[in-house]
Parts: sequence; structure tokens; C-alpha cells
Amino acid sequence: MLERVPQSVVRRLPLRLKRAVLYGQAHGAWPADRRPQSFTEKVNWRVVHDRRPLIGQLGDKLAMKQHAARVLPALSVPRVLWTGTDAADLAGIDLPPRWVLKPNHGTTRVHIGTGRPDAAELTRIATDWLDEPLFRDRGEWVYSQARRLLIAEEFLGSGLPPADHKFLVFGGRVELIQVDTGRFGEHRRRLYTPDWTPVDVVEAVAPGPVTPPPGCLAEMTEVAEALGADFDFIRVDLYDVDGEVWFGELTPYPGGGLDPFDPALNRLLGASWQLPPRSAVRARHQLLR
Repeated sequence: MLERVPQSVVRRLPLRLKRAVLYGQAHGAWPADRRPQSFTEKVNWRVVHDRRPLIGQLGDKLAMKQHAARVLPALSVPRVLWTGTDAADLAGIDLPPRWVLKPNHGTTRVHIGTGRPDAAELTRIATDWLDEPLFRDRGEWVYSQARRLLIAEEFLGSGLPPADHKFLVFGGRVELIQVDTGRFGEHRRRLYTPDWTPVDVVEAVAPGPVTPPPGCLAEMTEVAEALGADFDFIRVDLYDVDGEVWFGELTPYPGGGLDPFDPALNRLLGASWQLPPRSAVRARHQLLR
């Protein structure tokens, strides 16, 4: 492990050096910048170099929903119930029995609400959610392009939150499926190949049980590949709710390229990812639909 650099110092470093330090601290080696090979190195390369508008919209959840609806108009997308900058305003909104609050411009922060919220409690929960540190502290550029808002959206299903099905799509082809369960309690994760063969790797998240494939796996795969067709790589997050496929998110930087990663899988997925030339990402050649 490389020597730990104080966060106050890392925050002030130029982007390329900041990312090199963060990557080195996370993985114990400097990232290859000119010829990245592994998956995490290529995530890091994208963070540092890729400034295409197609990628830039993916830090903004509202823009992400609009993009998914443009590509697949018939796809079910969670309904937005409210947007704003003061969570206390939700207390005056007519909300369904269950709903979800999250920042438009960040990740991991989620609150599942029930009924009419308490304004003071919501303010306490979301007190720093408009201050998203992913760009400032980790250099994750897409979040600097997003509108700083809070959004409330409909809760999917009627019981526990549905399992997250995360499809890793390279050049429009699904290569790996990650299933996360118990995200708000006992978090578990299981990886599968596209034909639902379990993949056994060592991860920071405890392994989940091997389960039968969802009945709508073929449809989910078609949706993931359609949404991923415009990208050299994207992770497409979907839900299966009573046999219906629902859109979750499009994730350009899984784990920020900094989460622990099985070495063999890191190399294998890296080989599946064909990066665009630097001239294309600098010139912003790829435009939004």
C-alpha cells in the first residue's frame, strides 16, 4: 500500500496526480495512464480524460432518466415526485405511502420514506446532501456537471427494496451481471456471467446466495444492451419488479475505480473495454441524441 496522503492535500492536487495518488492508495500500484489495461485503470482513465457530453450527463439523475426514456420510450422509469433544494419542502407534498429521497448529483445517499415526512427529521438527514464531494475529493468529473438538487421518486415494489441487477455492458454487449441485495441492511453481492453461471471472486462485499435467474432476464439483457449501445462501457442498473423491468441508473465510474477488485476479473473486464482515442474524448466528438 502506498503511503497515505492526507485528504486535505489530495483535494488540492491537479486532477491527474490526485487520481494517481487515490488509485495507488486503493490498489497499491500506480495506474497506467498511456496504455491502461485493467478495468479499474480504464475507469481511472475515463475519470481523467473523457469529457464527452454523452458521459458528462451521467452524474445527473434527472438527465439520466431522460436519456433512458429517449433510447427506450416504453421502458418503465421511476416517477419523479418532487425536486428542490430544501428537504423540508417535502412535508407539504402529497406523497405515496413509500417514497425515496436522494441527491440528483451524487451516489450512495438514499433515504426511504413512509407517508408524510417530518420536516425537521428530513432536514437533519439531508443536511449536507447538496455538498457532493465526489468531484472535489475524488475528481469524478461527471458529478461536477450535474444540477445540485434533491429528488423524491416513487418506491418500487411493495415490500423490501428489490434486488439491484447491474449489467456491465462493453460496446453494447453484456459481459457480467452483478446482483446486490440487502443494500440498506445486510448487503450481499453475487456475480454471474450473461448465461447466469455464478462467478466466484473475492470482494469487499460478502457473497450472496446463488439464486435462479429472474424470469425477465432476457428482457433485462436486451434493455441493458440497448441502453449501453452508445457507450464503450457503461454499467446499466435495472430492477425486476413483479416481472416488469424498471430503469435504475447508468453508472460510468463503478466504485470510482477505487473499490477493491478481484485481480483476474479486473484483467478480464479490462480486455473487454476498448477505450476511445484521446483525440475523440478531448474534442467532444460524441454528442447527445
